[in-house]
Amino acid sequence: MTQQPSPALPALNARPFAEPGSSPDSPLVVAGPCSAESLAQMRSVAAPLRASGQVHLFRAGLWKPRTRPHSFEGNGAQALEWLKTIQQEYAMPVTTEVANTEHVEACLKAGIDVLWIGARTTVSPFAVQEIANALRGTGIPMLVKNPMHADLKLWLGAIERVESTVGGAVWALHRGFSNYGVTDYRNAPMWEIPIGLRAARPDVPVLCDPSHIAGRRDLLAGVAQKAMDLGMRGLMLETHHNPDEALSDKEQQVTPQGLFSLLAGLTIREEQLSEDQVTGLAALRMQMDSVDEQLIDLLASRMALAEQIGEVKGKQGITVLQLQRWREVFATRSEWAKERGLGLDFVQKVLEQVHKESIRVQTDALSRKKN
Repeated sequence: MTQQPSPALPALNARPFAEPGSSPDSPLVVAGPCSAESLAQMRSVAAPLRASGQVHLFRAGLWKPRTRPHSFEGNGAQALEWLKTIQQEYAMPVTTEVANTEHVEACLKAGIDVLWIGARTTVSPFAVQEIANALRGTGIPMLVKNPMHADLKLWLGAIERVESTVGGAVWALHRGFSNYGVTDYRNAPMWEIPIGLRAARPDVPVLCDPSHIAGRRDLLAGVAQKAMDLGMRGLMLETHHNPDEALSDKEQQVTPQGLFSLLAGLTIREEQLSEDQVTGLAALRMQMDSVDEQLIDLLASRMALAEQIGEVKGKQGITVLQLQRWREVFATRSEWAKERGLGLDFVQKVLEQVHKESIRVQTDALSRKKN
């Protein structure tokens, strides 16, 4: 394969932001392994990414914030040397996540090009400010992921802390939000939140991280296409030369060839949405679609609870229909609806249908138990 010239790095320190996504067919692409496992692994990923000429930033996690303490937590500071090697050998700008002052100081010393703040860190204004203070006046470009829960103000606040203290370019990175219950996605997209961010701060470019939203290879392309349809400026995609053997998040990583196929399959609209359109009818309909999706998920969760209640009623020998409980439900929900400005007649009709379905689900649960 003939090595292609590396795409020009965005004018990272310029305001307003200018990036390869300026033309319709060139979204900014950030790619690389979830975790830096070894120098050999990183070279195996970086070589095809560099040769393709389609990747603008090489990413790799050095410090991995894991939920459980005995999971693979990254190779830490020693992996900085591997990241520097990629930067130098392949002439690729590199980026990694930082979560505290120690991480920041090590990355600055190593000359890492771009840093990002992860979702677990964005939830804490104290942690974000600590990182920003450690980077004060350096002008280093920063990516700020959304917080784990759907809080637009918290995301905006983190961006504002970084840009006012660090002084460089800041990109928002949409990676989805914590789910309630079981869904197809690892993290709920809740597209209305990044749309809201664009409406509030049209000067801050928004990228999308399909890997963490999808959590599965087979869902990546759909999420990436949705991001492009919404006018997002680029994608961060986790890429591994042998995903099934990855030490972290193997299900959501793709091979370099898988990455290239995904990028080739994207439809990039000839005209980006204008800021007027983003805040207009098209954007509102997209937000409504996202809310409807969440509504369906919540109804499914409610019916799952109804099924469990039916099983408990069967064990305790009580009837499915409990009129006193229905009266309590209608009274409390009607009050909630009134507080939110919803019509009582509308809410009553909705609750009646939900109650009918709950009775059906509970009755079915009892029938299965008898059989």
